[in-house]
Amino acid sequence: MPSGERSRGIGALVTGNLLGGVAVASGIAVGGLLLERLGGTSVAGLGQAAGVLGAAVAAVPLAGVAARHGRRRSLALGYAIAVLGGVLIVMAAVVAQLVLLLAGLALFGVGQAVNLQSRYAAADGAAPGARARTMSIVIWATTIGSVAGPNLSEVADRFGRWLGLPGLAGPYVFSVVSFALAGAVVAVFLRRPAAPSVSSASAPAAPASAQADGQGVASARRVGAVAALRWAAADPAARFAVVLIAVAHAMMVMVMVMTPLHMQHHGMSLQLVGVVISLHVLGMYALSPVFGWLADRIGAVRTACGGILLLMAAVALGFVAASAGEGSTLTALALIVLGLGWSVSLISASALLAGTAADDVRVPLQGATDAGMNYAGAAAAALAGPILAAGGFRAVNVAAAAILVPAIVAAIAVLRRGRAAGTSPVDQPQGTPAAS
Repeated sequence: MPSGERSRGIGALVTGNLLGGVAVASGIAVGGLLLERLGGTSVAGLGQAAGVLGAAVAAVPLAGVAARHGRRRSLALGYAIAVLGGVLIVMAAVVAQLVLLLAGLALFGVGQAVNLQSRYAAADGAAPGARARTMSIVIWATTIGSVAGPNLSEVADRFGRWLGLPGLAGPYVFSVVSFALAGAVVAVFLRRPAAPSVSSASAPAAPASAQADGQGVASARRVGAVAALRWAAADPAARFAVVLIAVAHAMMVMVMVMTPLHMQHHGMSLQLVGVVISLHVLGMYALSPVFGWLADRIGAVRTACGGILLLMAAVALGFVAASAGEGSTLTALALIVLGLGWSVSLISASALLAGTAADDVRVPLQGATDAGMNYAGAAAAALAGPILAAGGFRAVNVAAAAILVPAIVAAIAVLRRGRAAGTSPVDQPQGTPAAS
């Protein structure tokens, strides 16, 4: 593909992620507070649970659309669903209807799934030695929008009240507009496909529908999500990538979604909550290019192990902050480190998945992995409210630390394989799964 068209595609993904970041972050800072107002503290985590559950349910179908019709249609469809979700959330706030709010939050969460899947769209045409860096550039674009979003919460809330909407509904008005603009950018500008990265000249070419519609990767046969996961389970590096993405996201969601409640319970303002969440999101995205370069330079597995260490440090800081009754400073530091650990883990593990050798397993495995990470996040968010109510913010951090154990076990297996083979532990997937 000509470099100009490749650049235009990356530019569309960057712009879409920037706008999508504004949309997601504008709502995420107040979602738990809005749900707490309608249902109480014990159900406050269900708002984030509904959002990540919506993202999980959508991940595999969106990957299927990408495989059959191209990334452009898949991403644009996902943003359109998120717009509908934002509208339903505003309606639910107006009529004070909890069930409608949860339904809206579930559809709203599809926007986060789209933002995450765009990283794979960027990697489709990247050279093997630059996949992590290419993905990280698109992920980095979320920094501006995601950091700005929570800080717009108070302004958006006042704007919503000026429109006659209930409190906390205004930020979702901003989200609806941002998601709509992101979908429009992707639909208009993400047209040409990236040349697929293949491991051999015999790899099947993408069908005409994918070639015409933008950055899809297709194959001559269908591979289901379950078959793709079975294939990944047989390879230690791929298994490590799938597990790490799921657990890193789950523990991040569990701690992050309860932080605004923890802060407000200690008398901190909505504006301060927005600042702390912004710092957390800054940690999630701002250094993405650095982590992408690091994964390409020293290896994705080694970089992912560093991500695990950062996640462990984050929950330790969060536990200390809660134990000492510390206010915003140590809590903010814990969330920054949590965001950094999530970023390192996501980029390095995604690079492992993007290096999958066969076209017919790559996209289904990516969709199944993103579904898994969001199902794990939904479960963690659903449990977070009762854990906070029962044991406080310390208990939330202890539970988050326990979630990380499977990733540590998977990392040990990969490192042992590397030592046994006398080589660096990098992903070298072999073979393809049976079609299903």
